[in-house]
Amino acid sequence: MLSYIFASKYLHNMEARRDVFQAIADPTRRAIIDLISQHPINANTIAEQFDVSRQAISLHLKILSECDLLNVQQNGRERLYNAKLEKLNEVYEWVEQYRKLWTSRLSALKDFVEQEELQTKTISKSKKVKNGK
Repeated sequence: MLSYIFASKYLHNMEARRDVFQAIADPTRRAIIDLISQHPINANTIAEQFDVSRQAISLHLKILSECDLLNVQQNGRERLYNAKLEKLNEVYEWVEQYRKLWTSRLSALKDFVEQEELQTKTISKSKKVKNGK
């Protein structure tokens, strides 16, 4: 019984910590986001696009919903899923800081290499002048 309580609390905490990074960590969820970003679509149509069970797709849709990356609209008996891509800005902002960092570092490396090449050419020219060539 104690293990059940622990497992329940652990799984509950795991669900509570879901975020956009967890959502995009799975390639199937990324593909679902691509699919529903085009237009609202129902779960059966989504499931037809993948070689996994309908239950697996339902779990992916649940996670995407919990991560606030999709809306569910009830249209009669049909549930339509459409993308809420605003949350992906969190990923963009996180990646952007590293893009800026690496752009800066690569620019500094380029400047260093160009400076080294210039010094090498200058030294080479001065040796030629000394040797009278």
